[in-house]
Amino acid sequence: MSAIQFLREKAGVFVAVVIGVALLLFVVSDFFGGGRGQRLQAKKYYQIGEIAGEYISYQDFDRRVQSMLEIYKLSGAASIDEATTESVREQVWQQMVREHIQDKQYHKLGIGVSTEETEEMVLGNDPHPIVRQLFTDQTTGMFNKSFLVNFLKQTELDETANRYWLFFEDEIVNERMNSKYNNLVSKGLYVTSRQAEFDRMVSASTVDFSYIMKNYALVPDSLVRISKSEIESYYSKNKERYRRNALRNIEYVTFSIDPSEEDIRQTEDWIMKTREEFAEAADPVQFINLTADSRYNSFFVPIGEVPENLREFVRKENKNEIFGPYEEDGAFKLARLIEAADRPDSVHARHILIAPGQTRDMARAKVVADSLVRLIKSGSRFEVLAMTNSDDQGSAQIGGDLGWFREGMMVTPFNDACFTARKGEILTAETNYGIHIIEILDKSRNTRKYNIGVIDRKIMPSSATNQRIYSAASQFAGTNNTLEKFNNAISEMGLKKLMANDVSPQQKTLPGLENPRSLVMALFSAKEGQIILDNNQQAVFELGDDYVVAFCTRVQEEGIAPLSAVETEIRLDLMRNRKADIISDEFARINPGNDKSLDELANAMGLTVQEATGINFRSYSVPGAGTEPALVAAASAEKHGVVAGPVKGSNGVFMFFVNGVTTSDGQDLKHVQENMLISYQMRGGYEAYEALRKSASIVDKRYKFY
Repeated sequence: MSAIQFLREKAGVFVAVVIGVALLLFVVSDFFGGGRGQRLQAKKYYQIGEIAGEYISYQDFDRRVQSMLEIYKLSGAASIDEATTESVREQVWQQMVREHIQDKQYHKLGIGVSTEETEEMVLGNDPHPIVRQLFTDQTTGMFNKSFLVNFLKQTELDETANRYWLFFEDEIVNERMNSKYNNLVSKGLYVTSRQAEFDRMVSASTVDFSYIMKNYALVPDSLVRISKSEIESYYSKNKERYRRNALRNIEYVTFSIDPSEEDIRQTEDWIMKTREEFAEAADPVQFINLTADSRYNSFFVPIGEVPENLREFVRKENKNEIFGPYEEDGAFKLARLIEAADRPDSVHARHILIAPGQTRDMARAKVVADSLVRLIKSGSRFEVLAMTNSDDQGSAQIGGDLGWFREGMMVTPFNDACFTARKGEILTAETNYGIHIIEILDKSRNTRKYNIGVIDRKIMPSSATNQRIYSAASQFAGTNNTLEKFNNAISEMGLKKLMANDVSPQQKTLPGLENPRSLVMALFSAKEGQIILDNNQQAVFELGDDYVVAFCTRVQEEGIAPLSAVETEIRLDLMRNRKADIISDEFARINPGNDKSLDELANAMGLTVQEATGINFRSYSVPGAGTEPALVAAASAEKHGVVAGPVKGSNGVFMFFVNGVTTSDGQDLKHVQENMLISYQMRGGYEAYEALRKSASIVDKRYKFY
């Protein structure tokens, strides 16, 4: 067994979690000629991000991803889907962020991992969890150090395996340094007795109180005057509150690429010409696989699952007759009965799977399966052999039992073996998973079932149709190249306009469009009010079955919003603050001596007294008032029997009266202190990293390329 085969078998799942893969989206041309200006322009274009002031290029990022891709391939994975690819890109980016931020901290604090320490984590008495995972014997569940030693010897001769191992070694070292850093942070945290006492105090007391609230909306806007200078002053002091992410608004129309009447007629002509050939085919299954858009389905179905339009046809059981053509699911179809038979509706079976792997090929798997069949037929218990030999871990622990299953639920060779065998029969079947030893435990009663062969030809738009629709979309874009013309044309032509607001750079969806990522990427290169162009400066995007023409209708850049963009928001905040002052003054005028009861205040101001019970300092909301942290804090700290306020809340101004305070002894102070310390230490590493990440001023422009 080679070293690389061993790791493919043992580390595939782990690799899928910790490494990544990327698709090369751009061929990077030689742009380093033509002077410094051109180089700077190219550098700016290929900038994918910035971390702690360090430039990150698309080439560097992609090289890292490609490197991870090679590791992923070595683990035995043939391909991955787009969702996994996107997840991996994110993982690689986060890894780069962590390295740029934390490597500086490691160096500054003198954190490192020596060669001796690395060897101890690999070959010591208590190996690292990654090493344990890789070299644990699946049969015994025990760590096998001889596996590890033999593998490391093989890496000295196998360069590929050595590179593969170095990846895991890097993961081990990085994890250990991160662990040291987190321990350093957590051990530097401490909770004083005064902190614990305060925490116990705010948790131990709950209050019941009555309150009244005058909503800000009850104060007319006409009573408040906000000057331009006040808005500018407020904005200057609170700029960080108006930091925004990059967002865009988009409006677009689609031109559906639908088959024309001529396309439909040509597809129907093709199916009619094929009808006679299908009827004369000596091997209809082979004819279907060579001719149809879809491959032959060998499963039998009862009459109740036969499409309604075919039921009378299959009941005749005439294998030479052709039904159709008929139109279904966007295709013209022909049907021919391949076989009719009495078959069980469902089967109860168990199996032993002998799968090829690192220690055996398919031929060897057949030999092992044959020997097990002989043992079963000589009296060995099937379930015991399944538990000790089956590679299907899902069923092995229950003796290989698969329960009852209907036809079509299993892969074809396995299905056919089960539904044609006799009850109690022992047989084998070969599938992509390996060799299956099957025992039929029980079968339901037989019913008449049918296997139908179908020739289908999808109704697709021809190249001429495609070109015609593209020309219409292109002419629309060229004629209506301003937002005003765009909207006028939509109205005049009766087109349906679609739109999406607050689109983010990383967004993958838009209403009514299939895979619109290329359009979103182009959107963030367009200016407000401009038609959106692709990389080739074309205004027509092909997305799924549509051509799309779109305009960018609003631009919000990343960073602190300009005053003009948030002036209305600031005005509303200032008006609310001013209204709070007006309402507070009103309460003071009505109760100048602070001698009125809450009911008297409510009557004087036309308000309703409301009740809140069981409120403490950590309460999230107040019944009838909603989320009002200022009111919660004030009521939790107030004495019993006092009308208190005014409290300026989120939705209005409050006056309240504490009806009762319930105080419990609470936890032992030392226990509270210990719990708080554990909580702080658990959060310490994460929050330290988050603080470093926030201060690193990370710029993420991956949306330009993916």
